[in-house]
Amino acid sequence: MSHTDTVSVEDNASALSLHQQCGNIARLTVAQALAGANSVVVYATGAVVGNVLAPDKSLATLPISIFVVGMAACILPMGSIARRYGRRMAFMAGTGCGVLVGLLSALAVVLGSFWLFCLATFFGGAYAAVVLSFRFAAADGVEPAMRARSLSFVMGGGVAAGVIGPQLVTYTMDFWPPYTFAITYLVQAAVAALSAVVLFGVHLPLPSAKKVAGGRSLSFIVRQPRFITAMICAAVSYMLMNFIMTSAPLAMQMCGHPLETANLGMQWHVIAMYLPSFFTGRLINRFGSGRVVTVGLLMIGGSAIIGLAGIDVAHFWLTLILLGVGWNFGFVGASAMVLECHRPEEATRVQSFNDFIVFGTMAIGSFASGNLLAVYGWDMVLWVSFVPLILAVLVLSVTAVFNRAPSIDHA
Repeated sequence: MSHTDTVSVEDNASALSLHQQCGNIARLTVAQALAGANSVVVYATGAVVGNVLAPDKSLATLPISIFVVGMAACILPMGSIARRYGRRMAFMAGTGCGVLVGLLSALAVVLGSFWLFCLATFFGGAYAAVVLSFRFAAADGVEPAMRARSLSFVMGGGVAAGVIGPQLVTYTMDFWPPYTFAITYLVQAAVAALSAVVLFGVHLPLPSAKKVAGGRSLSFIVRQPRFITAMICAAVSYMLMNFIMTSAPLAMQMCGHPLETANLGMQWHVIAMYLPSFFTGRLINRFGSGRVVTVGLLMIGGSAIIGLAGIDVAHFWLTLILLGVGWNFGFVGASAMVLECHRPEEATRVQSFNDFIVFGTMAIGSFASGNLLAVYGWDMVLWVSFVPLILAVLVLSVTAVFNRAPSIDHA
């Protein structure tokens, strides 16, 4: 697609041809698989490396918390880049951060610098912030009835990330003794560079001045009860997934389980996060996003109950697997609800704001997770997770009863 062709359809997303739509979705799905390895590597190694490098063991999970802060801090700037210069420009900026996190992390391990490692994970969060927009980018130029399925399908690319990430860690972590994980981070940087090549071929409508300035005010949109509900459910789903997952690898080590076992548990967790995406969109179209979100929240609660039942490998793995499926239903369902709350010209502003709130909340949970694990143990992490979970279920139930009317006029 030429630049002229792109500009000619900038005010009409549906002008994208079926071939272009399919090509975009395919590339975004592959990029989701490659970019997802970035997050998997950080989550699988962050607390372990942090535990070795940190001046205080209570700071072991701080690098992962900084990763989440990076996500929250960079979502709005990346959204602004997408709104002014197009999504592809934001994709390139994000993958640049993905290369940087790998290089800086490797250097931090070699130098033994905890704070450099924290800086590196911040850039990893910036990369992840851009990856989050892949799901919404998949809905650009797609008929409304197909948006949930397109969003869900791209999320399905994370299944490959669930294999690539943990295996990348397992086969490279001891390649350069005594600098454990140094080669892992260098390979991760190379994978991020490959993701940039894939994303460069994505063709989406460029924003016009009218589109950038148009639409209703953000304050009006975010006051919609359905949007508030979607935002709370997405925030709780993601926060609890991160809250429990952040602590799980270190908790397994504390319980005497080997690192390879924790890596395998993370692999199945990430696969469980993304595998349902191949049919979550169909479930949303058939049963509605609210019901899918409800099931997801209940699954997250079930994962905490399993974790409280014991500390064997099976308990950890089942907790992580059910947590992953619950996150998928909760987060993908809530994302589909967000698509119902804005018009095309409002998309990047509303989506960026939603993700900013979601990951700002998630950052709070990430910081709390490390302290709870260090001071009170694994069980307390699981017990505390029920508080936001109950809140989200209550909000969703109230909205289902009192907000039956359509949230937006698409005319």
